[in-house]
Amino acid sequence: MDKFGLYENFAPRTRMTLFYDEIYSSGLDRSARFPVDRYSRIAEQVERDDRDGLIELRRPRTATREEILLVHQCDYVDRFLAQDLEEGEIRRIGLRPWKPEIVERTMRLVGGAIEGLDLLFAGMPIAGNMAGGTHHAFRAEGAGYCIFNDLAVCAEIALRRGQAKSVLVLDLDVHQGDGTAEIFQGDERVFTVSIHGQDNFPFRKKSSDIDIGLPKGAGDGEFLDALDHVLLKLSNYSFDLLFFQAGVDGLKMDGLGLLNLSRGGMRVRNEKVFKWRRKLGIPMLLFMGGGYSDPIDHTVDAFTDLFFGAAREYRIALEVGQ
Repeated sequence: MDKFGLYENFAPRTRMTLFYDEIYSSGLDRSARFPVDRYSRIAEQVERDDRDGLIELRRPRTATREEILLVHQCDYVDRFLAQDLEEGEIRRIGLRPWKPEIVERTMRLVGGAIEGLDLLFAGMPIAGNMAGGTHHAFRAEGAGYCIFNDLAVCAEIALRRGQAKSVLVLDLDVHQGDGTAEIFQGDERVFTVSIHGQDNFPFRKKSSDIDIGLPKGAGDGEFLDALDHVLLKLSNYSFDLLFFQAGVDGLKMDGLGLLNLSRGGMRVRNEKVFKWRRKLGIPMLLFMGGGYSDPIDHTVDAFTDLFFGAAREYRIALEVGQ
């Protein structure tokens, strides 16, 4: 067992699995304009607070080039893997200055999402990745801290191997999931939903199947009302898989959010999604999404709430068979 507690001796159905690797933090330069330590901080807090043995942390594999190519254009993929992107491309993505380790980090980040999908395929009701939700990546370019779109890659894999005929991407990050929306524009197999800050990045929005843009300063009430409206509407559809992009950058303390959600409001948000999932009885894959509070403790706490809430829902799902 390593210091983050890879509980290999426990039966896989006793704990919800989260994929995590220290390269999620160490693969980024510490001088980058990005909260590099949030991944390691969340992992440490999860391990420290998991007194009931709810969560298993596993190291993810790296995604393959072929898996990435299911969504992204070959030229873009190969130039990234060769560390040969142009400066303008790197600037749009951010995370500068880049370290050579960013290639392995990116491939493990997508690999963690794919392995979570594999667990759903094996019959687990919920799994997640302690990173990712890289919804600003388009087919031929990255943006907004996103290089490859792990949501899109997982959706394409699930559809191609017959794991699902219909995938719901429920994106509750404060920033619209523009890359995911454009990748699946007009694709009836994937239903994209985004509840986001209307006045926030990206400033040129794409068209999801459902978009709700909230005004600057919107708080718990406005956000939760919008979520209730969306979940009620989604209940009229049939989905085989739920991908929950669960960014916490809508927190009032977030440096990039422009909304005023509380930590308690975030917990209620999560519970509403979990209970809706349980009612439909469909598997759910968690993608972490954004969070940039200052200090970063608020982001770490909100993500820890998310993962423990999901793990408790996992236990309930095992008990009721959903």
